[in-house]
Amino acid sequence: MFNKNYLVLIPGIILAFVLYTISQGLNNIIGTELLGYDKSPISTAMIAIIFGMILGNIFQIRKSFLEGLDFTQNNILKLGIICLGIQLKPFEFLEFGAVAVPLIIICIISVLIVIKLLIKIFKIPTRMAYLISIGSTVCGTTAIMATAPVINAKKNEISYAIANITVFGILSMLIYPYFSNYYFNNEPLFIGLFLGTSIHETAQVAAAGLIYDQQFNSPETLNVATVTKLIRNTFLIIMIPLFAYLYNRGQKKENKYSITNIFPYFVLGFVVMIFTRNIGDQIFMNSNNEIWISVVDNIKLLSKIFLTMAMAAIGLSTNLRDLKNMGYKPFIVGFIAMATVGIISVGTIEIYINFFS
Repeated sequence: MFNKNYLVLIPGIILAFVLYTISQGLNNIIGTELLGYDKSPISTAMIAIIFGMILGNIFQIRKSFLEGLDFTQNNILKLGIICLGIQLKPFEFLEFGAVAVPLIIICIISVLIVIKLLIKIFKIPTRMAYLISIGSTVCGTTAIMATAPVINAKKNEISYAIANITVFGILSMLIYPYFSNYYFNNEPLFIGLFLGTSIHETAQVAAAGLIYDQQFNSPETLNVATVTKLIRNTFLIIMIPLFAYLYNRGQKKENKYSITNIFPYFVLGFVVMIFTRNIGDQIFMNSNNEIWISVVDNIKLLSKIFLTMAMAAIGLSTNLRDLKNMGYKPFIVGFIAMATVGIISVGTIEIYINFFS
C-alpha cells in the first residue's frame, strides 16, 4: 500500500526534474553565452515555468503525471523553501542593517497600502494582489511560490503573478543602474541600497549591480545591493505568516479561527536552516572546513532544484486561456507596485541623506 501510494508520484516528479535540467541548460546558453554575463541575470525558475506553460498548453498532460506534478507543486516546493534558508546570513547584515532595514520596512508597508487600495479600485482577486505585493516587496518569484500555499492560490494566479513580477523586474534591472547613477551622483552606498530595495528578484539585483559595476567601475555598489537584497529576503519569515493570517482571517469567519490552523509550519524549517547556517559558520569557518562549505553549497543547489521543479510543475498545469481571462488589470497593479517601491526607496534614501548622514 505504501509503495503504491508513492509510486504514482514518480512519473510527475521525474518530468518536473527533466524540465529543470533543460531550463538550467537554456539559462546557461541565454545568460552566459548569448548575453555574456558570468552569472545569468535570467532566473532558471522563470524559464522553467514558461517552458512548462508552453509544453502544457501544446500537449495534453497524461493522467499518470498529474499526481506527481501536484506533489511537486506542494511538497517539493516547501522543501525547496526550507533549504533556501541556508543561504541567508543575518550576521553579515549588521554593516548596512541600520540603514537598510528601516528602508525595506517602509517600502513593504507602502506597497501593501497601495495594493490594498488598488484591490478596491480594479477589483482584482485578493490572492492575486497578495502574490503581486509580496513578489514586489520581498524576493520576487521565490516569495510568490512561498506564499501561494498559505493563501490557497490557484495555479493560474501563481503563473500570472510570476509573469507580472518577471516583466517589471527585468525592466527595473535594465533601467535602474543608469537612473541611480544619475540621481545619486555615483554614490555606491545609496545606489546599492536603491538597487537592493527596488528590484524584485535576487538574480536581477545581482545583475543590476553587475551592470553598474561594469559600466561605472564600482564593485562596492554590487556588494551593498546584494547584502541589502539578502536582508530583504529574510522578511519572508514575517510576511508569509502575516499574509496567511490576513487572507485566512477573512475566509474562515464561520469557523473557529485559529492562527495555528493556517500557520505555514515549513517557515519554521526555513528559520532553523538560517540559524544552522550561522551556527555552522561560527563553528567551522574559522578552520576553513571544506566539508561544511560543501554541505552548504549542496543544500543551496537542492533548494534551486526543488524550487525550479515546482515552477516547472506549475507551468505544466497552467491553462493560458485562464491567464487571458484575468485581463490586463493585474499588470497595471504590478506596474504601480514597481513604481511605488522605486519612488518610496528614493524618497526614503533622500530623507536619510538630508537628515541622518
